[in-house]
Amino acid sequence: MGFLLPLSLLFLLAAAYPGGPSARKRGAAETQSPGVSSPAPSATTTPFWVRISPKFMAVPPGSSVWLNCSSSCPLLQGSTLHTGLRRGQTLSGPSWVSFQLLDIRAWSSDVHCFVTCSGVTRGATARINAYKRPHSVILEPPVLKGSEYTLRCHVTHVFPVGLLVVTLQHGGRVIYSESLERFTGLDLANVTLTHALRARPHDLCQPVTCHARLNLDGLVVRSSSAPMTLKFLAWSPTSKALTSTSITALVVILLIVGASYLRKYLLMQSQT
Repeated sequence: MGFLLPLSLLFLLAAAYPGGPSARKRGAAETQSPGVSSPAPSATTTPFWVRISPKFMAVPPGSSVWLNCSSSCPLLQGSTLHTGLRRGQTLSGPSWVSFQLLDIRAWSSDVHCFVTCSGVTRGATARINAYKRPHSVILEPPVLKGSEYTLRCHVTHVFPVGLLVVTLQHGGRVIYSESLERFTGLDLANVTLTHALRARPHDLCQPVTCHARLNLDGLVVRSSSAPMTLKFLAWSPTSKALTSTSITALVVILLIVGASYLRKYLLMQSQT
């Protein structure tokens, strides 16, 4: 009987813990590996903005500039710059990137900055205009050749020539205008415009001016010359012959009248 009592106790303990030691080991392993059965929640998209500064620049041709691209993204994944301009150095911080652009010669260029945050890409755009106001607009004194005046206007050190319009005005009215859009050079240039003007008598003493105008996508740059005046009338050959005949006839008349007065004066003197 003494041996049967411990044996019955052993059976009772085995019934209280089904599966034995292997079951307890499996339970401990399940307790230690909670990440396998419950995956982590996915990240949500965070709203953010992208800015590029400055958004507009107007610089002389050949200049170099810096553009700054910044974002409110809390966890920036990357930023890129898309442009046809030549790039130089790049500086960056936690939420910004600065790009250097070199030797800007295209008169108008768009620069795009893109930022990726939490798998979402957004962008901002800046525009750079390169232009040079004319250094000077000079109208030469009108030169009389035959019955016409030759007007010659010089526009110096201007860019872009392809967006330049040169206009001649006489007495406030446009007498000639030319657009130089056929020129596509990327350097500063000098332009000379020549025009022949047949002057009429009432055109004398009215000012002649030369005007240069750059049309830069909404921005208009104007420069003008000092005024010149037509001081002499351009006579045709017929007018010259008629004038010479008239002057000769006038001189003859004055001589006859003068001789008549002189004769009367001498007669009066002899009678006294």
